[in-house]
Amino acid sequence: MNGTATCDDLPVSYPSAADRKTVLTRLRTLCLALPETSERLSHGAPSFFVRDKKCFLMLLDNHHGDGRFAIWCAAPQGDQQLLVDADPQRFFVPPYVGHRGWLGVLLNDGVDWDELAGIVEDAFCTVAPQRLVESAGLLR
Repeated sequence: MNGTATCDDLPVSYPSAADRKTVLTRLRTLCLALPETSERLSHGAPSFFVRDKKCFLMLLDNHHGDGRFAIWCAAPQGDQQLLVDADPQRFFVPPYVGHRGWLGVLLNDGVDWDELAGIVEDAFCTVAPQRLVESAGLLR
């Protein structure tokens, strides 16, 4: 072994390539339905931006061999700690951006799409300008 974990080497459940693609497709639909959003790779991960500038969500697939299929996203102040404390098996503080209040959401064991839609909307509202949030009919 070369020291780099592959999906087959991971000790936890890991979704198949087809399941990961389905999640990306549905996540893309949720994110791009929000006003003035776009997608591009950032640090090798599909990432979603407001007005092509401010990232609000990334989909990470075994980032640096961490065994996680997860999103990292902006979160309203206080939500990160609240959710991590409530369910540390699903929510975590992501590296690099966690100190800014971003939230990690583990998707290894499936997705609650209603919950994820709310998390995506919260992430968007956390980053988007107030006027854009208001014009979209979203509340902060």
